[in-house]
Amino acid sequence: MDTRNPSAPPRAQSADDADPPRPRHHTGGVIHENTRHTTRFVVIGNHLAQHAELSLLAIGLGCHIQSLPGGAPVDIKSLAARFTEGTTRIAAALRELEAHGYLRRERTRTPTGRIVTRTVSCNQPRHRREATDTGCPEQPTLTPLRRTSRPHPHVPRPRKALPAVPRPSCTAPALLRTATDLLAGLSRHDPRLLLSETDTAHLAPGVAAWLERDVSPTAVRHALTTDLPEEPLYRPAALLAHRLAAQLPPPPPYRAPSTPPPPRFEMRNCDGCDRAFRAPETETRCRDCRTAAATHS
Repeated sequence: MDTRNPSAPPRAQSADDADPPRPRHHTGGVIHENTRHTTRFVVIGNHLAQHAELSLLAIGLGCHIQSLPGGAPVDIKSLAARFTEGTTRIAAALRELEAHGYLRRERTRTPTGRIVTRTVSCNQPRHRREATDTGCPEQPTLTPLRRTSRPHPHVPRPRKALPAVPRPSCTAPALLRTATDLLAGLSRHDPRLLLSETDTAHLAPGVAAWLERDVSPTAVRHALTTDLPEEPLYRPAALLAHRLAAQLPPPPPYRAPSTPPPPRFEMRNCDGCDRAFRAPETETRCRDCRTAAATHS
């Protein structure tokens, strides 16, 4: 019996006979509904907003920093108080922005010796803003940064020599020992002031110069540990050396040596009036008897 399947195709369909694929329409993408801003806006480059290597937190934080006015605090504590992210995540995002050139941290020293960190926000990492000669600071020119050769990260950079410190006029071992003990104890007041043996040997003469000028060890310790910057100290010995030289007190006023007291003679009796008096052995009469004898002669 011949049985046919009416649903089976009579022959295999070729590629030409098949229906062409229908294009897929993406209906889930973003649709922009833009309104032109006239106030309170900032221009953010797509190189930051669509950065391929930065994390979403770093991108958002970079956009936020670029929208702030000049002088606004952007340290980790201030940002953590503003946003819900913790200090660890914010610190990591700041490091990302700094690694890609969107942030630059510069350390400057104030006239009092305090080191402060200034954060510079760069809206175009490969350009540096320079003032023009037109007298209009609102129209800066952008000049490309020159690439400088950096040492290999595994090769340590040579450290700069520490600033010079005052020298005492007397190098007595006891004075230098007191200065060394004072420097060794600074870390108990601030753990960041833990000094190496080499740094301590360099700073000890400067502390001795202070002690030599009648400054108490407590006053020296107070001058070295007061009003320190809040950020980590890269080279605490350099900061201490600067303070020892810049804040060196004047020498104490000159004090003339005291006049020795007059000699104290033994008591003896006067040959004239038999009264006790003090005088050298060559004198046998008291002052009254000597005066009376000089008057009658």
